[in-house]
Formats: sequence, C-alpha cells, structure tokens
Amino acid sequence: MASSEGAVKRDVNGGIDLDVLPELLGYHIRLAQIAVFRDFGAAFGSHDITPTLYASLLLIDTNPGLKQTDLAQAVQLDRSTVVSVIDNLERRELVTRNRAADDRRSNALSLTRKGKALLTKLKPLLDAHEQRLVKNLSAAEKAELKRLLSKIFPEYR
Repeated sequence: MASSEGAVKRDVNGGIDLDVLPELLGYHIRLAQIAVFRDFGAAFGSHDITPTLYASLLLIDTNPGLKQTDLAQAVQLDRSTVVSVIDNLERRELVTRNRAADDRRSNALSLTRKGKALLTKLKPLLDAHEQRLVKNLSAAEKAELKRLLSKIFPEYR
C-alpha cells in the first residue's frame, strides 16, 4: 500500500505491506506452487522437463494408447496446449502418436524406448523432489494437506 506521499509502506521487518494477501488462501497456494515449480525446475532443468511434460510422460506410460483428449483432461490442458506438449515430446522422440483403433479421428499415444528410458532416469529425481516438498510435514499432515486441497474445486479433478 502506498502512503499519501506515494512511498511504499513497510512492515516491521522491512518488507512491503502485503495488505490482505497473507489472509488469502489463493495467495498461499500460489506461493506453494512457485516453490514447487522452482524446486522441480532445479531438479529436472538439465533434462528440459517441466511438470506438465513429466506428468504427460507418466500418464502415457501408465496408459499405453491414451488418447490426446484424455491426456488433456487428466492434466487440465486445453486442446491446443496438449497438441504443443505432444509435438514437443514427439520431436524429442519420447512419444509416438498413432491413429486410435477405435476412433480414427483421435490419436493414441505411446512412449518410445527413449521415453521409457528417460522416465526411468527421472524417477529418482521425482522422488527426491517430493521428499523436499514434504520434509516439514508429518505423514498425517501430508495426507491431510492432500485431502484438503482435493476439496478445492473438485470439479477439476
């Protein structure tokens, strides 16, 4: 907040006045998301993998023949964004895209050997990333946090 002279009002610790932000759940969720993405980027950066790319590889591996539309729904992406994700993975020879047997208008996705090898290589990085995220939480707190977060906008799950 600015004072009448236009100067930024500082809190007692020398930081800027955040007004109502610290009271907003969305603000804390956003700060957590930033921390998660920064840690993920530091851990996976040399592999040029984002959380969306990793989730896509994982889901395609777990569901061979997954349709692009189903992948988009699972990772909450719109149609054009999922196409660019798949284009990226296909260009890197991590994923193949073939016509779905039951619907020639849809593409079925599968991991290549290179994609499977990369996913295997990244698994320990994911495990370490997850451990860093929950290092200050007990097992019960971790379970409770997941439970509570799943109650926010359940229609997106």
